[in-house]
Amino acid sequence: MTRAWNKADWRQKPRVQMPDYTDAVALADVEAKLAKYPPLVFAGEVRTLKSQLAQVSRGEAFLLQGGDCAESFSEFDAVGIRDTFKVMLQMAMVLTYAAKVPVVKVGRMAGQFAKPRSAATETVGGIELPSYRGDIVNDIAFTAESRIPDPQRMLQAYTQSAASLNLLRAFSHGGYADVHQVHAWTLGFTDRDEAELYRDMANRISDALDFMKAAGVSADTAHTLRSVDFYTSHEALLLEYEEALCRIDSTTGLPVAGSGHLIWIGDRTRQPDGAHVDFCRGVQNPIGLKCGPSMTVEDLKLLMERLNPENEAGRLTLIARFGAGSVGDHLPRLVECVRQEGANVVWSCDPMHGNTIKSASGYKTRPFESVLREVREFFEIHKAEGTHPGGVHFEMTGRDVTECTGGVRDVTDDDLSSRYHTACDPRLNASQSLELAFLVAEEIRATQEQTAVAAV
Repeated sequence: MTRAWNKADWRQKPRVQMPDYTDAVALADVEAKLAKYPPLVFAGEVRTLKSQLAQVSRGEAFLLQGGDCAESFSEFDAVGIRDTFKVMLQMAMVLTYAAKVPVVKVGRMAGQFAKPRSAATETVGGIELPSYRGDIVNDIAFTAESRIPDPQRMLQAYTQSAASLNLLRAFSHGGYADVHQVHAWTLGFTDRDEAELYRDMANRISDALDFMKAAGVSADTAHTLRSVDFYTSHEALLLEYEEALCRIDSTTGLPVAGSGHLIWIGDRTRQPDGAHVDFCRGVQNPIGLKCGPSMTVEDLKLLMERLNPENEAGRLTLIARFGAGSVGDHLPRLVECVRQEGANVVWSCDPMHGNTIKSASGYKTRPFESVLREVREFFEIHKAEGTHPGGVHFEMTGRDVTECTGGVRDVTDDDLSSRYHTACDPRLNASQSLELAFLVAEEIRATQEQTAVAAV
């Protein structure tokens, strides 16, 4: 199936959630330029990520995926990238240390520019204009000119993604991610009382490292203590961009999406016969598939067959997003479907998209308590089904924003206006993200204990 696939085949399929460019010549020019640019990620990195996700599917590791709802051209800077990377390191350290499992770290970064929308237009003050679809498509400013899809924006998205990846690779392998820096990662954040748990854990890690050094195991002989693998991901929504960056892996002769290590299909674009599924089925990257309340068993069977016909471990991640209180209505039937099909998948929980509400102050927000509840329901159902809850998928930032209410700092509805910076959906801030990591670690430990008891 894959070898008969062509990267332009999606153009013959029904397409949704994609812009209609008015200047075909300008679009073709941009696509031709992108087709000559180097890929943003490389086939060897993609294969490594897939092998690590195969470990997750077997219950031998855990997937942490997080980052911006939608990356912004105007908010782009090195500090923002560093802060989000730092919080993900902190979260991964919590999960690794507390739950004793390796953590596969995947950022919603260096490519997460396009956004699906619930309506094609929006109305403000009686004026109706096309919806903002992410900086890679149009501008958030509410003017008729700003909302015209501009293909040139794909070139800026590529440049920003390349710069982001360059910095992320430097952070990952240049010393910043050295586990001996576990205390340095806390600076500017863990002076607050709610970070006491992290400081205590950091002290214990430092003690363990001192012991290892005394025993003759140093960072010079333990490369894994000095660096981390960090991958990028985004929703493969703008297919002109995806096609232009698709490349042939010189090792295998198979196509690879060069735009990011992992790409996913959204809940609004997962039509089995649609353009997005057709493109993603042909590339060798790990593929994510958002599964919302409308996902039927029949569609899931068909999508698993189309996206992973060889049932390859690490290839397909099912990202459940149902909303707090609704997980039990939908997840069990999908888990049973996967079991009956004998499918190799990673189960991940997206507790963000099903819990978006409009606050009394008019801001779109997500209550932290609802996010936490959906995570707990996800773990409870997997424990009941005897399956592996493999990961979590958060919209988050390292910045000290006030976009999601609740958490130990108790962000209130009245606080939202103080630091509400998202270009699209509300994100967890650094404090909320770290708090959630500790709670997820507790759920992982509970699952491990149940598995150990069952084995006896």
